[in-house]
Amino acid sequence: MPWSADPVHSHIAFGVKHLGLSLVRGEFKTFTVESEIDESDITRSKASVTVDVASIQSSMEVIGQHLKGADFLDAENHSTITFTTKRLTRDSVVGDLTIRGNTKEVQLAAEMAGPIQDPWGKTRAGLTATGKIDRRDFGITKDFGPVVSETVHLTIDLELIKS
Repeated sequence: MPWSADPVHSHIAFGVKHLGLSLVRGEFKTFTVESEIDESDITRSKASVTVDVASIQSSMEVIGQHLKGADFLDAENHSTITFTTKRLTRDSVVGDLTIRGNTKEVQLAAEMAGPIQDPWGKTRAGLTATGKIDRRDFGITKDFGPVVSETVHLTIDLELIKS
């Protein structure tokens, strides 16, 4: 049965180290999730996430504009980021991540919650997936020295509603 993301209670975020000191964070405001959850056997579930690159936001508008540009995500030529699951368990999710037309299999730690019945009679489930990727694996290869790390921290928080 299909499930969709509750956009108010779902977030896709990232962070990179600045000067090796602090994690500078950003998020994508627009994304869609298509999923089928097998409540009796989570390993038979599947999902795909499509992120609108132009919806990126960070702490400063100028940084967000730079992240959309050719040095980073190249939104003009690559308008979406996608993640499609291959394997899902209660503690990990493995899937194909595509950024800038480059696809790589990644494994993320996962926490699942639910399903539960909410106070309004709908069935909901939660998924939090976290992990790290190397931006160079996805064609973001410009050397920024210590200013921008190659490691990108990912956090996907989804509250899913059964259709």
